[in-house]
Amino acid sequence: MLVWAVASQKGGVGKTTTVASLAGWLQRQGLRVLVVDTDPHASLTAYFGYSDEELECSLYDLYKKRELKEQDVRDAVTSTRFDNLDLIASTMALATVDRQLSGRAGVGRILSRILACVENDYDVAIIDCPPVLGALMVNALAAASLVLVPTQTEFLALKGVEGMVKTFEIMQKALGGKEIRYMIVPTMYDWSIAGSDESLEQLRNLYPEHLWSETVPLDNGFRESSYRHVPLPLMHRKPRGATAYYELMRKAAAIEAEYNADRLPEAFKAMLKSNIEQKNNQRQREELLSDDVNSMLSSEDFA
Repeated sequence: MLVWAVASQKGGVGKTTTVASLAGWLQRQGLRVLVVDTDPHASLTAYFGYSDEELECSLYDLYKKRELKEQDVRDAVTSTRFDNLDLIASTMALATVDRQLSGRAGVGRILSRILACVENDYDVAIIDCPPVLGALMVNALAAASLVLVPTQTEFLALKGVEGMVKTFEIMQKALGGKEIRYMIVPTMYDWSIAGSDESLEQLRNLYPEHLWSETVPLDNGFRESSYRHVPLPLMHRKPRGATAYYELMRKAAAIEAEYNADRLPEAFKAMLKSNIEQKNNQRQREELLSDDVNSMLSSEDFA
């Protein structure tokens, strides 16, 4: 099972929207998807139509257990109304986890152990992180094979990216030098808003190796999808915001293929193979066109 964490140290940058949109596209590819809400604000839980009062078991209950069993985790998994898309929900009680776990050994690996209990049940797990550095974010980063860092293209959001990169450096040292792979994802981009292009250019200059080459545009469809509790890719209309997240999913799959090929779901392998074939076909068409042009411009005399 691949594990993606969506993290930022600034709220309002599109974390929950990113989780829900990627989950929707993955589900459409036929993958088994688990989304995990580790934010005490429980926005992802609400996105899928659940509240504290409806939940018999949540992520908080799993963090409280000193001995974790597979059945405990399965009891905490809540079905959504979409096939092959399940949720481990959050509650406000998660805000007390840092205090409750203080002094316990191995507290940064609890989420890794939780996901290990259901690793054969799902192809991809996506974690919605809280916007603060603490036990919950440390757990998410330690469990993830890839971290996505959404950011608006404006000054204060860029400070959030800077904080995340520093966090990655701290985490890598704590993990014995293990690399944390991350990709910065510009969200809510609108070229007409003052400062957007300048902020995007600043991201390119500061993080050239980690910045996704595309952007997620500002799109009212995201607001409608959260109102309807339906990930945008699973709605009937397919606005440009959904298309952007499809491309992000493909990019994330390509990164995982490079570093975690043994854990890559078959649907990803087929998608990447199709991408390669399309590129090869495009290259062949370009070569044929080039040959035709060269032939037309050859030095032969025409009668």
